[in-house]
Amino acid sequence: MRHPKTRNKLSRSPSHRRALFANLCKQAIEHERIKTSEAKAKAVRPYVERLVTVAKRPTLANRRRLLRKLPSEGSVKKLLEVLGPRYALRPGGYTRITKLTSRLGDRAAMALIEFV
Repeated sequence: MRHPKTRNKLSRSPSHRRALFANLCKQAIEHERIKTSEAKAKAVRPYVERLVTVAKRPTLANRRRLLRKLPSEGSVKKLLEVLGPRYALRPGGYTRITKLTSRLGDRAAMALIEFV
């Protein structure tokens, strides 16, 4: 039996969605806070949380796992050297989503995703 796999597809093809999530994760890691639409923030949050969880143990295998998911070496380095040790004792919940006012152009709900 096919059990429903719920996922926010954001009206994009799988390859476009993968690239979008990789870029959003990279920006969130490099700047530690990004302003984006609420739907994108809610969709990318689990990916960022998983990357931080992997970075808590800085092994070569985990470095290679992160390099597969992220498009830049700099963000992987920051994950392993800064964010991983920062959240080493925290069992989860590394990010926070704060709702903002809607965007003027199309009234899209905006949100701020940032590290706690």
